[in-house]
Parts: sequence; structure tokens; C-alpha cells
Amino acid sequence: MSEEFKREAAAAALEFVNDGMKLGIGTGSTAVHLVELLGQKVAAGLTVVGVPTSERTARLCEKVGVPLTTLEETPQLDLAIDGADEIDPQMRLIKGGGGSLLREKIVAAASKNMIVIADQSKVVETLGAFPLPIEVMPFGLGATWVALENVCARFGMQGGLALRKKADGENFVTDGQHFIIDASFGRISDVDGLDMALRAIPGVVETGLFIGIASKAVVAGKEGVVILEPRA
Repeated sequence: MSEEFKREAAAAALEFVNDGMKLGIGTGSTAVHLVELLGQKVAAGLTVVGVPTSERTARLCEKVGVPLTTLEETPQLDLAIDGADEIDPQMRLIKGGGGSLLREKIVAAASKNMIVIADQSKVVETLGAFPLPIEVMPFGLGATWVALENVCARFGMQGGLALRKKADGENFVTDGQHFIIDASFGRISDVDGLDMALRAIPGVVETGLFIGIASKAVVAGKEGVVILEPRA
């Protein structure tokens, strides 16, 4: 059922896409539905150009006929549409379950607006049940790990750190040639403070906390599709 909800959310988000727009196109299971539906609209005559947030998304866009550009060629975008692993009432997000958090954040920051698409299960009161992805440099991993343990403990991490692996047991490597460490907090009480502290560690490239970036969320569930905006 969740795949059906994801597709409904993606379809509803495309109502915000106008002819001629420059789009940031996300990565992950919900974004797959977005790209497939966007390809149908392009085939029917919609004129858009997209910047994909991963090589995987780029390949899917090419397969379904969505024309692509880059941030070098098109540094300012009208709208980014992407999924999320968690969404809180302030529209703060945990992202990076698909492994593309750095590129996703770069593309979102280059966009005038960002819309999040998700099924109802991703909406939470407090971030942290989903492990927080932290993108790190391979160089100096041991030192970065110790620094992360100290910071995460200070912010009440209930679980531990895990270096993300692929199905074959090899280290997961991002499109930017970095590793991802997943931090199991359980509950993040100080989202802004944690993000600042993590990004101050020299070996950390970026965190999966998206703060002040998303303008609205299109969420689908048993009651239909709802549009959420940040709670004051």
C-alpha cells in the first residue's frame, strides 16, 4: 500500500510543475514514481528540464525521456521535488536513506522552493527514529568516527554508529566517493544544535538533516493526499 501512497504523492506534487520549469529531481523509492510520472507528462507535451540528484535518477530520467541539465549549465532551479525518510512539524527532514544526501541538499539549496513527497508513515512529531545518515570522507575515518561518537553521545544518541554497507558486504560509496555513517538516535531533541555540531567535525561532508529547506510536503495516506506546511 505504501508504494501506492508514494505514487499518489508524486502525482499530486506534479500539479505544482509548470511548463518551462527547471526542476531538481530527487532520489529514492518515492522519487522513482515521480520520474516515471514526469516522463509521461513530458511525452504528452510538458516542457521541463531537470537536474538529477544521483546517477541512478539520471539513468531513470534518460530512460523515460526527461531532458536533463547540470547545475553548471543551470545553476538556479525553480523547484526541487524529493522524498524524505522523516518529516517533522517544522518541515525539518531526515534524508539520505537512498545515499544521495549531499547532492540532494546541493540541488535543493539551488532551488527557489522544495516540495517533499512521502507516504503518511514518514510524518513524525520528533525526528530520530530513522537512523541519521552522515556523509563522511574516507580519509581519516577512524578519527572522524571518534569525533562523531563524542558529539552524538552529547546529543543523547540511544543506539550507535554503523558504517553503511552494500548487499555484498563492501562499503557503500556515494556518487561523490564518500562513505555514509548511520547514527541511531531514537529521538533527536535538538535538531539544529546537532546539525551544527556534526558539520563542525572536519571529516563530515554533510548531514541528512534538512533544516529550513523544504517549503511544503505532499503526503498521501488512507485519508487521501494532504499538503503540509511548516508549523509555526
